[in-house]
Amino acid sequence: MALEVEHKFLLTNNSWRDEVEHSVHYKQGYLGGSALNSVRVRISDSHAWLNIKSATVGTSRQEFEYEIPLSDANTILDDLCRKPLIEKMRHFVHYRGHVWEIDEFMGDNAGLIVAEVELSQIGESFAKPAWLGAEVTDDLRYYNNNLGQNPYKNWNK
Repeated sequence: MALEVEHKFLLTNNSWRDEVEHSVHYKQGYLGGSALNSVRVRISDSHAWLNIKSATVGTSRQEFEYEIPLSDANTILDDLCRKPLIEKMRHFVHYRGHVWEIDEFMGDNAGLIVAEVELSQIGESFAKPAWLGAEVTDDLRYYNNNLGQNPYKNWNK
């Protein structure tokens, strides 16, 4: 079993863009899932994955991920996943020993940018870059699964 430990933040400005090392486009969709889990299919370039996460709110949750054939992933996204699909550019920034993943959403979630840092254990300390804003780890609205059900464009901002 894999345990994902991550913190999620909003950003205060765009100065992080100067620190981006590389970026990747993701297209992903969610299958049924339940109150206990979310089931996601994700495509990036010529690779695809099936991902299962526990529906735990907070900094840690169970996560399982398996590579699947790209053609299967495309069919699942087109025919079986809830709409709208999630599309985003993920930008990678190294900062004081940790990799920050900054997700810049597109489509129905355009305008939303969220930074995440994945840690190796619960309680691990990490330095916060100056461009980091409020932590939203415990706010369900910012979970990708929920962005597929209640896109950012529908929020009262």
